[in-house]
Amino acid sequence: MLHVETVGLGTPVVLLHSSGLSSRQFGKLGAKIAEHGKQAVLVDLTGHGKSPALPEGEPMTWRDDVAHVVELLKVQAFLVGHSYGGLVALHAALAAPDRVKALILYDPVAFGILDELDHDVATTLNVIDLHAGATVETRDAWLEAFVDYWSGPGAWGGLREPARAEFRRVGWAVREGVRTLMADLTSAGAYSALPPLHLITGEHTPVAERRVVAKLAAATGASVTEIRGAGHMGPLTHADEVNARVLELLR
Repeated sequence: MLHVETVGLGTPVVLLHSSGLSSRQFGKLGAKIAEHGKQAVLVDLTGHGKSPALPEGEPMTWRDDVAHVVELLKVQAFLVGHSYGGLVALHAALAAPDRVKALILYDPVAFGILDELDHDVATTLNVIDLHAGATVETRDAWLEAFVDYWSGPGAWGGLREPARAEFRRVGWAVREGVRTLMADLTSAGAYSALPPLHLITGEHTPVAERRVVAKLAAATGASVTEIRGAGHMGPLTHADEVNARVLELLR
């Protein structure tokens, strides 16, 4: 079971966070959603936040999170997702399109739509294998590669120790999510029948993910908003601009 908290009343807006973080990344946005007459549904995905920890060595797949989110959709809802949470939102909408009003996604990691030329960039995430029983040094090296890929060289080293400790705590869940999503082969055409989709990306988002956004937009007719000066972690580094755009789209 996933840990879920709700704020406000009205049409649900399910908020799905990125790997390594938790629903706390949407704290301010959730409060704003409630102020605007909707219900924010803040979800901690598998092994993250206040959800039960994923024991090292226990397998999981991002599709497990899709199934959990579909189960949450008792009535029609908006889905808002970032990165991994965006991929989960896409597939929840494919599984239960009648229960999704619209999707608002920042850099969903739908790497399955990339072609062979694109994958040379995306596979950077698999350079270091994190495995059960890995040493502390190996775990940190993998997490450093992961964080620096999405946030830029030196990002891991620039984190405060509590943030690094939290990444270490949820590291196995992050590893399993990355391992399984990198094997996803869902084509662009599979997304063509989605409910209304709105995409947000950062000016400095990594190239592979910018290709994902472009191909998703081409396949679905989705709108695309680029946040100037932001990268993949725009929902944190440029929260005011991203949140304002999400609220505008929800209206």
